[in-house]
Amino acid sequence: MLQYNFKRVLKARGIENYTVYLQSFGFSQEFSRKIVNGKARIIRLSSLEKLCIILQCTPNDVIEWIPDNDSKVEENHPLNKIKKNEKVVNILKTLNSVPIDKLEKIEQIIKESLE
Repeated sequence: MLQYNFKRVLKARGIENYTVYLQSFGFSQEFSRKIVNGKARIIRLSSLEKLCIILQCTPNDVIEWIPDNDSKVEENHPLNKIKKNEKVVNILKTLNSVPIDKLEKIEQIIKESLE
């Protein structure tokens, strides 16, 4: 089954109060709650685009495939690329535990890898 998982990206971006954050960009409280709780089933493409712009991600980052028991696909099937693991990157939490003198080096490594 395909489903939305915005919470994964929100956590990775270090956003704590998800609903308030989404509301600050003009989304309604009800829509924001549905997004955060994984209850949104239908999202307009314009809203999906706006969410992706806000979260600096692609639709593939927020759509995940969870195979049903009857789903039989080959290992190299493209749907496998959007299966997500439960691990969520929380870079802010990690960086908060890094000694100050090492943060400059980490910043340099990140910038170089993004070029």
